[in-house]
Amino acid sequence: MSETATKTAEPVTIKKYANRRLYNTGTSSYVTLEDLAAMVKNGEDFVVYDAKTGEDITRSVLTQIIFEQENKEGQNLLPIAFLRQLIRFYGDSMQMLVPRYLEVSIDSLTREQEKFRQQMAQAFGVGAFTSLEEQVRRNMEMFERAFAMLTPFARREEQAAAAAAAEADKGNPQPGGGSGAGEIDDLKRQMEEMQKRLERLSDKDKA
Repeated sequence: MSETATKTAEPVTIKKYANRRLYNTGTSSYVTLEDLAAMVKNGEDFVVYDAKTGEDITRSVLTQIIFEQENKEGQNLLPIAFLRQLIRFYGDSMQMLVPRYLEVSIDSLTREQEKFRQQMAQAFGVGAFTSLEEQVRRNMEMFERAFAMLTPFARREEQAAAAAAAEADKGNPQPGGGSGAGEIDDLKRQMEEMQKRLERLSDKDKA
């Protein structure tokens, strides 16, 4: 544990050159995205800078690592439905709530992972794997419910569009809207409720 703490105390500086090569200033050697992925898994922190402009490009490089991992057969972590919903959040009024929610959720999942490892260490067998699979299923259901709560009107809009298309096919005029103000009020209330839930989750983490 102390070795990991030492590694993460001072992030390693990685420089990315115009030829897309990555240079680890800590080891004075060139590295690949696979090497950076291994560093993350080992708990080693790093920051990536553009060698020419000095711009911090850590986020884009980490995204590239995820892209590379997702392209490996049998290593997909991000469901298509999750990716679609995540894309919908960009530019949405709920966008500001998503990063904090994901941070709290992944922290919770990480803690559960440690519990599973302890369980399997104490009683290795079929029962342990069954428990793991069941918890993963529950976590995925939790994510799906949470995203449905964050975008309560996304499905309504899709249903309204489908209904409008069906009416158009029948030659009927599209029904006019009149509930915009009510939906805005509902959205405000749901945003406030989500913020309260995030605060409660954050308080539990600190406890």
